[in-house]
Formats: sequence, structure tokens, C-alpha cells
Amino acid sequence: MKKKLLLIFIALAVTAFFVFDIKQFLSFEYLQGIQGTLVDWRTDYPLAMSGVFFIVYLLVAGLSLPGAAIMTLAGGATFGTLWGFTLVSFASTIGASCAFIGSKYLFRDAVQSRFGDRLAAFNSGVEKNGGIYLASLRLMPGVPFFVINLLMGLTPIRLVTFYWVSQLCMIPGTLIYVNAGSQLATLQGPADILSPALLFAFVLLALFPLIVKRIATIIQRAKQYSKWKKPRKFDRNLIVIGGGAGGLVSAYIAAAVKAKVSLIEANKMGGDCLNTGCVPSKALIRSGKLRQQMMHADTYGLPSHTPEVDFRQVMQRVTKVIAEIEPHDSVERYTGLGVDVIQGYAKIKNPWTVEIARNDGQTQELTAPSIVIAAGGEPFVPPLPGIEESGYLTSDTLWDHLSTLEKPPENLVILGGGPIGCELAQSLSRLGSKVTQIEMLPQIMIREDADVAGVVKNRLESEGVRVLTNHKALRCETVGYSQTKQIVVEHEGQEIPIAYDLLIAAVGRRSRLKGYGLEDLGIETDKPLEVNAFLQTTYPNIYVAGDVAGSYQFTHTAAHQAWYAAVNALFGKFRKFSVDYSVIPWTTFTDPEVARVGISENEAKEKGIAYEVTKFDIGELDRAIADSSAHGFVKVLTVPNKDKILGVVIVGEHAGDLLAEFVLAMKYKLGLNKILGTIHSYPTLAEANKYVAGEWKRGHAPEGVLKWLGKYHDWVRK
Repeated sequence: MKKKLLLIFIALAVTAFFVFDIKQFLSFEYLQGIQGTLVDWRTDYPLAMSGVFFIVYLLVAGLSLPGAAIMTLAGGATFGTLWGFTLVSFASTIGASCAFIGSKYLFRDAVQSRFGDRLAAFNSGVEKNGGIYLASLRLMPGVPFFVINLLMGLTPIRLVTFYWVSQLCMIPGTLIYVNAGSQLATLQGPADILSPALLFAFVLLALFPLIVKRIATIIQRAKQYSKWKKPRKFDRNLIVIGGGAGGLVSAYIAAAVKAKVSLIEANKMGGDCLNTGCVPSKALIRSGKLRQQMMHADTYGLPSHTPEVDFRQVMQRVTKVIAEIEPHDSVERYTGLGVDVIQGYAKIKNPWTVEIARNDGQTQELTAPSIVIAAGGEPFVPPLPGIEESGYLTSDTLWDHLSTLEKPPENLVILGGGPIGCELAQSLSRLGSKVTQIEMLPQIMIREDADVAGVVKNRLESEGVRVLTNHKALRCETVGYSQTKQIVVEHEGQEIPIAYDLLIAAVGRRSRLKGYGLEDLGIETDKPLEVNAFLQTTYPNIYVAGDVAGSYQFTHTAAHQAWYAAVNALFGKFRKFSVDYSVIPWTTFTDPEVARVGISENEAKEKGIAYEVTKFDIGELDRAIADSSAHGFVKVLTVPNKDKILGVVIVGEHAGDLLAEFVLAMKYKLGLNKILGTIHSYPTLAEANKYVAGEWKRGHAPEGVLKWLGKYHDWVRK
């Protein structure tokens, strides 16, 4: 209500300004005609005249009315250079601040909620360097001040910064105009005030803050690099540390453009994804799913059967799957592509030199103008009392242990309700383990909406997994003569012991930063690396890709970042590319799968983004019914009354595959109308994407047009 009243007041004031032709009093000719009268009033009533002038100027500036330049001339013509400058300087800055505050109050939330995702990088830049940008705009001739006031109100810049930068940077222009006003009688028009030479001087002055910032950056970098001696020539064009997804793609791109590149990996090529993450977990999930289907074969008209699990064979299959994929990431393949692959541990000695402790016992040093760190991530182990003594496994150490077992772990506790914890809980439960999953937060899969997490939780519990949310782990201990291992959790003020044979810590992952020499360069490694939009660290020639960047810890995101890191490292002196995170998909491979791209409902609410929800129940899909997988849904968030897609989540069979159509649509700005107008094969699960678009269309049917069409058809039948 307050905003509406303020808008009405401003609208009435602006309307009155034009309707009553008040602008005629703010013209150059009118000012010259009444200059003598103004001077007489100032002589007779100096304080009152100063106060009236100050208030009028403040209103003109605060309401963004045309005439500020004439008011500035009037200040010099009436009060002289010194006092006129003082009045104008403060009135203009306070008025500009009022316009800034009004814009922020009336429009900022609406603009940020609607375009916040697109403005994220801009907002970040303003938060860091808003004062510099504002100073350049204030000093640039030809940029209307009222436009600057209103636009800056839509940004995160602080009022105090806006005020003092405006006060300071409007001094040159104010002095020139006030001084010109003091000599008003000699001027033929406003054009006489700014000569070409003066305009050029203003342009140089406007560039000055940017030039100073650039010089400061150069000095800072020179000081930063001064500790190290840069090689006169380099052994390689690029050195890549880490043989996971990020490192492999970085090295591949460098070799493809004929750069001389070395890839350093101490352990197995392929990184966590191939050896301890995506690949083995999906192989285990598939075995568990097949057993589950066999146990419920009567669903398909076949006799149900509960097969005995030879866990050694299950793990042999997991190992076989890894071995079949391994050649794609092998040393031999990348050597054949032109990459110098070195097996060993890399340590950065200075910004251009890497020391390698090779696995064959030798030591080697290589230099390159740029380095890409793609060392990956590692499981985070919560510092619970007793956890080290009781023993635990992580997603890194789990697979070697499972390979030694003849049967699945009998009594298993999984600490963590994220994607890794949910996938392991379901697959090992299906293979015969008694699983308890512990999550301290109110729901599992906390990054998803409650309706999505609820589907997964219900499925886990229906299959025998004991899911404990709102349970906080306190400690691990070994009790009794039998040396029973147990984890003690707290729920609603009660301590509850839970016995286990095997504990898996799956509470998340963190960047792997220790041991690469970053500490010696002065780069903090106790938190995710600070990198800019080009994936540069505090040393601009050292880039990162993958989990070490910290943003999105997915294999496909690591590969995505690797392109930017490699291209910027090799060609950044000509042009750098900022990473595009606008459309990042991910999938949790539980049964049913959960796949998402864009924002969720929770995120939209947190960010204040207006949205509409359209939902399609996969249970209505013919193919899902035929497959006896008629469960799950497709949920699409769109801009209100538009088919523009803000986010999509799919819960169901092959959700990760179905999501690709929406990822493509969001990437290339295709709305639901385009998906609705695309032919989808029948009967397929992909029809769900078209049907949800149809649901949106029905919800936005032109009722007025349909009403008249109904009347037309009635007339035709007569």
C-alpha cells in the first residue's frame, strides 16, 4: 500500500510538471530573462532564497525531472560560484540519493526477482566494484544523471557508497556549470558551456577510475609475482594436474589445438567418477534393481523369486564394468591424442613451475605459462567422537572393502541423506543389507522440494530402509563384551543408540586442495578456492576445473568447466570466456530417479522469484502403465503467464534421460509451446514432457476466444 501511494504521488508530481508546463521555467532563455530578479531576491532575502533554491533543486533531482542543468546554471547566476557550487553540490547529491532510494524501494525487488539469475554476475561485480563503475558513469558526458540514479537503485550498491561517490564525482561538472552560470549574460546557449576540448577532458576523466583500477591490478599482480622468477621459456604450453573429468577434458582440448600439454595423475586415470563414484555406484544400483524386479516379477505376470546374493559376483561385475570403461580414460588413449601423461604427484613450486614426484621414483620439473588444477574432491568425514576408533568407510574406500565380502553387509548404517547416501541405501538394501539411513535435517535430499524428497523417502521405507530424519549424530562407540559398534543419535532430546556392522559416512564432499603447493603460494586451502568467472585463482595464470572450483560437484560440470579453463589458459591474452552456469542439470539415481535443471520451488521462494507450477502425473502415461512404472511426476516452473521455463524436476523411470529435452529448451530459450508443438514417439516415456506442456497450455487457454468460438459453432449448426 505504501508503495502504491508513493507511486501515485510521484506520478501526480511528474504529470503536474508537464500539464502545467512548469518546464518553461527551467529553460535557458527564461533563466537569462529573470537573472536580475533572482539576484535582487538573493540580496534582499539571502537565507530564504538559498533555502527555496535548495528545496526546488532537490525536488527536480529527486523526481528525476528535466532541468537539473538549468538549475545548476541558476545556482551560479544567482549565488555566484562559491555559494552556488555549495548549494548545488549538496542539493544535487541529496536529490540523486532520494531518486536512488525511491528506485530501490519501488522497483529493485521486482527486477531482481524476475531477472536475478541473469543479473547474478552483474550484481557480484557491483558489490565488488560498484563505486568504480558509478564514478565512471558520473564523469562520462552525455549520460543523464537521472538515468544513473534510477538504474543504480536496482543494484546492490550501498547508499553510503552511492552518496559519497556521487558527491565527489559530480564536483567537476558542477563547478563548470555553476561558473558558467555566474557568467550567464555572456552565454548564447547551453552549447557554449562545453567545448569539444572540455568534452574530451571529461571522457578522459571518466576513464580515469577504470584506468586506476587497471593500474592497481597490474601493480598488485606484479607485487604478487615478484616473489618468483619467471622462466625465460617454457617446457609446455599447459600443465594439467589431475586425471579426472576436469583434467582429462582440459588436456584433450589443449592437445586438440596442438598445444604441448602434460597431464599429471598420481593414481588411476578417470578420477573418482570412474573408479569410486559414478560408474561403480551405477553398476551396483543396476544389480540391486534387477533383484528387486525378480522379487516382484508377479507384477509382470511372472513368478516372483528372491534370489540368493553372491555378493562376490556382484562386485566382480562392478569391477568388470569399470574395466570396460577404463580404456576411454587410459594413459594409452591420451598419449595417442598427443597428451604427455605423467604418473606421479604434482606440487606447484611457483606460478609457472610444477615439481613431479613420479611413481617410478624419479623427480621431474616442468614449466608452463598456465596451469590447470583439476584435483577433484574427497569425502567429508564429520568429526564425531569415536568415529576413527570404531571405523568407517566413505565413497572412496567403500568399493575395495565390498570387493572382499561374500555377502552384503548385514547391519549397515549410512550417515547422510544426500544423493550418495540415498543411492547406496537403496541399492545395498535391495541386495540384502539391513540399512539405517541417518539425516540430521528435516528431510533427505535437502536440495530438492519436499514433494520430491517425499517420493524417494516413501520408496526407501517401503523397501525396508529405516530412514531417520531430524536425527543428529553425536558419537560412535564400542560397547559390551561383544564389542558391538554403535552410533548414538539425538532425536527430540532423546539419545538413541543404533548398532551396526558397517558405517558409511556420506555427508558430502569437499575440494581436494592439500598437498599441491598452494599453501606456499599464499592460496588458502581450508575453504573452497576463490575463483573468478574465468576460473582464475588469485594467480591469474593458475586455473581450476571440477570439484576444486567448489560450485557444482558433478562430473558433467567438471567437463563443462574444463573447456573454459583450458581455452582461457591457452588463449586468454586475446579473449577470455566466463563460465556459463545458467543451465546445470543433475540426477540422483535412486529408483525412482530424480532429475532437475534450473530452480526448484524452494529456491524460487528464497530468492523471491515469481513463478507458476505445472505438474503432470506420470501415472497417466500409457508407456509407464505398460511398464508397470506408473509413478512419479514432471513439475515445471515457468514465468507467470508465460511459457518461459525457470526450472524442471522429473521424478520417475529414466528421469535423467527425459530431462535432456528441458535442458536443451532452457539453453536455447525454447518455451513449453515449442515442446508442445514437437512430435514425440508413442508410446514412450518422453511423451510426459509434451503432456506437461499440454497441461500448461490448458491452464492458459484464451477463455474469451474460446467463448466466441463456441458461439460461432452454435451459429454454424443453425
